[in-house]
Amino acid sequence: MRIGVIGGGAWGTALAQVAARDGQPVTLWAREPDVVESVNGSHENRQFLAGVPLSESIRATGNLADLASHDALLIVAPAQHVRAVLAAAPVGGTPLVLCAKGIEAGTRLLVGEVAHQAAPDAPIAVLSGPTFAHEVAAGKPTAVTLACENEVLRNRLSERLAGPAFRTYGSADVIGAEIGGAVKNVLAIACGVVEGAGLGLNARAALIARGFAEMTRFGLARGGQAETLTGLSGLGDLVLTCSSTNSRNFSLGVGLGQGRGAAELMADRKTVAEGAHTAPVLREAAVDAGVDMPVTEAVNALLEGAAVRDVIEALLSRPLREEKA
Repeated sequence: MRIGVIGGGAWGTALAQVAARDGQPVTLWAREPDVVESVNGSHENRQFLAGVPLSESIRATGNLADLASHDALLIVAPAQHVRAVLAAAPVGGTPLVLCAKGIEAGTRLLVGEVAHQAAPDAPIAVLSGPTFAHEVAAGKPTAVTLACENEVLRNRLSERLAGPAFRTYGSADVIGAEIGGAVKNVLAIACGVVEGAGLGLNARAALIARGFAEMTRFGLARGGQAETLTGLSGLGDLVLTCSSTNSRNFSLGVGLGQGRGAAELMADRKTVAEGAHTAPVLREAAVDAGVDMPVTEAVNALLEGAAVRDVIEALLSRPLREEKA
């Protein structure tokens, strides 16, 4: 199975490294000419994944046409750009493995739903789970969910991508896998705020638990399955991204918790904190679904410039209630 990867950032490069195991040829499309030159010339992505030697079987390109005739395409573009990328790429009926996490602004569609509209003939799979790109690229042990409704295709993709240090767990629940990945980015910002404001580990643990309740309510309302949300693509990814400054979303939250403005923090970044784009769309989608998501509301307030102290006071003053999802 010949693999192409669309997206030359850290995560796309790490997945290209996974797919290039044992010298298997992989084509990596990158928007940045410097990335293409670096990968092909020195087998390193100096801009987004510096210091990690890459397989010589990875060939980078800046031309989407070079991805024609591949057996599967891994889509690693940011969620808000997936529609445009798929419109420009030679997709046809090629299976797509969606690796972006988010909800499209305006339509409030999950990335898989966007892909069905943009590439209606392409079978869809979703790869999601607790993954930091530099660890995956370095070959450290990692486990992910690979969701696809077509069992035969799911097994083929799983066998192709899995390796000694990269374990794939199959699922037919595409919606649940997508929702876990999208919502956890917003919750990671909230946990970063707790860290930046010095609120302590008790508060972070409580926020993870109540945030997971929000994820579950929303996921079930959108048709996801509870067991998927408690798995790698839901709870697993949530725990990872809510616990480390290696998470772009958590780091953004730390800055917000320290009193810095969202615009300033986003301008400092060369990579996308996807949760900042997902938060307002998730709030709208939650209202549509009739789902109460107070942590998501709080993150939106902070991104819109509310004072950290005021947002925390608003959360803590909510009426007492029974603990249930």
